[in-house]
Amino acid sequence: MTDTGTLNFCWSQTMLAGFVAAGASDAIISPGSRSTPLALAMLRQPRLRCHVAVDERSAAFFAVGIAKASRRPILLLATSGTAPANWLPAVIEASQSGIPLILLSADRPPELLGCGANQTVDQIGLFGSHVRASHALGTPHEGFDPDYLHRLAARVYEQATWPNPGPVHINQPFREPLLPLADTAEAEIPESIRVAYPVLKPAQEDIRDFANRISGRPGIIVCGEMPAYRENSNAIAALAQRLNVPILAEPLSGLRYGDHDRSHLCVRYNHWLSNQAFADEHQPEWVLRLGAFPVTRNLQNYVSEIRQTHAVVEPWPRWRDPAHRLTHLFRAEPAVFCAALLAESPLAATGGWRQYFVQQELIAAEKADAGQIAAILEEIADATPLFVGNSLAIRQLDSLSGSGEKTIHFYGNRGASGIDGNISTAMGIAAVHGNVVALLGDLTCQHDLGGLALAQGRNAVIVTVNNAGGGIFDHLPQCALPEFERGWRTPQQISFEHAALTFGLGFAHADSIAEFRRVLRAALAAGGPHLIELQMP
Repeated sequence: MTDTGTLNFCWSQTMLAGFVAAGASDAIISPGSRSTPLALAMLRQPRLRCHVAVDERSAAFFAVGIAKASRRPILLLATSGTAPANWLPAVIEASQSGIPLILLSADRPPELLGCGANQTVDQIGLFGSHVRASHALGTPHEGFDPDYLHRLAARVYEQATWPNPGPVHINQPFREPLLPLADTAEAEIPESIRVAYPVLKPAQEDIRDFANRISGRPGIIVCGEMPAYRENSNAIAALAQRLNVPILAEPLSGLRYGDHDRSHLCVRYNHWLSNQAFADEHQPEWVLRLGAFPVTRNLQNYVSEIRQTHAVVEPWPRWRDPAHRLTHLFRAEPAVFCAALLAESPLAATGGWRQYFVQQELIAAEKADAGQIAAILEEIADATPLFVGNSLAIRQLDSLSGSGEKTIHFYGNRGASGIDGNISTAMGIAAVHGNVVALLGDLTCQHDLGGLALAQGRNAVIVTVNNAGGGIFDHLPQCALPEFERGWRTPQQISFEHAALTFGLGFAHADSIAEFRRVLRAALAAGGPHLIELQMP
């Protein structure tokens, strides 16, 4: 008869072997007692890279960052009680961004539920509609079939990956004792299950109908956040060249920077779309949207006016139509769709349609502001990941980042667009790429100071733009309210220098762009973790 502690450990070992066979390579552990069997099995599994993060909320956003950069499901472990509840903001972000996570919450056994046992809450269905699936397991039992746990792990991994990437929750109860009494052999990794996924491509007659509808007519291609695959960039560029139309591409689309054809890109549309006369006089007859809906209001409004032919290419089962203008929905990978549309040989837009946009881009480029965005993009090395916080920072990047041949991996948490967990997410990205630069507002940085603990030992430069609170609200109607300063702008009294020193980061302060360039260059050259405070009026 196997003792309970050893049974718990063997069960956990077997489940994790299934996850490794399915492709899992990283696990994030937040320390706890009830989760001991799974934590110990993770730490003793040589094919898992384990990260320990004390704060569960920070740990979950760290997992989001790793999964975002690697595009692979990440294992996330917490003990029972309120611990997994701290995952919720990150779970929502992962769900809406299509980020694969595998959530493993330890739990009390059934006899301790609903009777006032310490550190016990109802964890079944904790994440509601924000997970792709939930699995409420029983306690480990003698004589369990390893194949069951192996296939469960494979199934969960697949649910987190396809057809709609996102979080999957496993709730695992354990009875005490939690530590194994006997030595156990290393778990054998089962043979991987071969999973074959379809290549999503609409019927060619539907592609042909759309090609005839847009052929020779003035239109635009709009690209929001999407996975930055080279094949997408090349295919979208080739389509725009054939149709002779502009590509209005946001930074998170992955199209603005790189050695692909960028000749048809428009990246300064926020400047010239603020001219309502130009927008009214140059209304496209069609729009082809790829990726997420636009971030900034000017482009949102411009796109929302296009009713005649409004097409979206979306491979995941999501409905991306906040303006309620959709006329065509193509369930396809962007590169596959573009190639199929090109095969129909649609005609280019007649007249000087694209030239109108080229002229506006040239005028806007002459007025470009060489602020902190330009400084960062010029100073960072090729292939550097740049994480950009929400609110004002992402909008400034959209307006001011321009375009170039340097390879830059842009990241942001745009699923739910919250300011929580941004530092932690950036550190997860650094765990994959080996380095990161993060540009955050002061409130965003303050909101996730605990994430600075994850910066230790990493090549990470965190830039916080201190503009005395919520600068985004200066551009919103709330700024006219007499209560604006207290209720919305909310300037804070915080020493970012003390925060940096507390968590062992280098610190520098700058109050001009010239000084910011100097300290940024020094931080990048030195390596290691740094926090730079850029004081702005």
